[in-house]
Amino acid sequence: MADELTPETPEEAEEPIKQRKNGLYPGVSDELAENMKSGWADTELRDLEPIAQAAETAARRAALSARFPGERLVIPAGNLKTRSNDTEYAFRASVEYAYLTGGRPDESADGVLVLEPTDAGHDATIYLLPRSDRENGEFWLSGQGELWVGRRHSLTEAEKLYGLPASDVRKLAETLREATGPVRVVRGYDAGIEAALTDKVTAERDEELRCFLSEARLVKDDFEVGELQKAVDSTVRGFEDVVRVLDKAQATSERYIEGTFFLRARVEGNDIGYGTIAAAGSHACTLHWVRNDGPVRAGDLLLLDAGVETHTYYTADVTRTLPVDGRFTEIQKKIYDAVYDAQEAGIAAVQPGGKYRDFHDAAQRVLAERLVEWGLVEGPVERVLELGLQRRWTLHGTGHMLGMDVHDCAAARVESYVDGTLEPGMVLTVEPGLYFQADDLTVPEEYRGIGVRIEDDLLVTADGNRNLSDGLPRRSDEVEAWMASLKA
Repeated sequence: MADELTPETPEEAEEPIKQRKNGLYPGVSDELAENMKSGWADTELRDLEPIAQAAETAARRAALSARFPGERLVIPAGNLKTRSNDTEYAFRASVEYAYLTGGRPDESADGVLVLEPTDAGHDATIYLLPRSDRENGEFWLSGQGELWVGRRHSLTEAEKLYGLPASDVRKLAETLREATGPVRVVRGYDAGIEAALTDKVTAERDEELRCFLSEARLVKDDFEVGELQKAVDSTVRGFEDVVRVLDKAQATSERYIEGTFFLRARVEGNDIGYGTIAAAGSHACTLHWVRNDGPVRAGDLLLLDAGVETHTYYTADVTRTLPVDGRFTEIQKKIYDAVYDAQEAGIAAVQPGGKYRDFHDAAQRVLAERLVEWGLVEGPVERVLELGLQRRWTLHGTGHMLGMDVHDCAAARVESYVDGTLEPGMVLTVEPGLYFQADDLTVPEEYRGIGVRIEDDLLVTADGNRNLSDGLPRRSDEVEAWMASLKA
């Protein structure tokens, strides 16, 4: 990749031509600097339509305003993070910022949403980096200039997109330092903004803001459900892509599977929603196996846990456990069918008005029954469940909320989430599993090294639930038929 003329701090980036005269940009003559100032077409976009979720983000900001009257609320998008030396990771805005603004990934770095209190509620302003300045040379001399990283919208364009007044974020820190009155900030994303507010905020008050925004996402609006369905549909196609290339994966490694799914995610979405788990053979017993560097062998199972993330940051989270050669062995099918039965029980328990924990309890009971039936643990089942003995082989919870984070709403209060009640509009995963470690001497040898997880994304509806990922077969015989049809 091209090398920048010199490293810069954000302060240096404001006056690149002055820096050149001070020797910071060697090799740039006065004539070249003057030449680069002119001869550029007017590219301002004057017919922009608002983003698709503009009405929804306005409603979310209104709910936030009502919860914290009379207080200044500061929600940063975050900053670029260094990957290595002078290269950065691809930017992903904070969930809180994206939820409230719909801010685009390609121009949200350093962005901040500020809600200023008024007698009528709050006035919201989105603070962004403006377009690169052509007069001072920023657009071609700065490492974040648009000839290096691409054009971003002007502040006028941003106002049209987001339906919010837009201002230059480079002036915000000083404005916040001089502000008076109560302030809350979402922490952990922008150290500079937090430093400007250090004597105005408290950790306890800020956590209340973060908690509110997490709980606000528990129930999805129609736009969010549509984005999640879009993410799931792309994920289904990604799984189909993987099945079609399993022969190539056998000739290489799990990385071929990871790369195949990633291609679908990048073509149809923003990215993968989390690190793809492409776990073949005994690697399936490692819950978050993301090294993906192992062999893929006929006769083994492949546990693929993957999800496409849309351009609006909503992610799918789906798992299928597939026989690499297209047919389950007898012992693989026995274990797979037990997990399938557990998932069926869990899905049936996803009902409005039911307890969040119900689907986990239902799935765990089925798995405990199978483990007792197989003689792997001494019953009765009630004793096994009371002592949690099944967890040696089930290991994890049976699901979680899903949305803009793969484990969404994590800052919600226990009483609102895991001890709460399911409501229409909630989206969660149901993902029981059984994992028999390769070195587990408490189980017969034929079980060892087999890991099975089946995961689907469920929308709670007014009269039950809808499986957003039902485009992928789950029953063992259906899985075999589906794989055969894709390889035909």
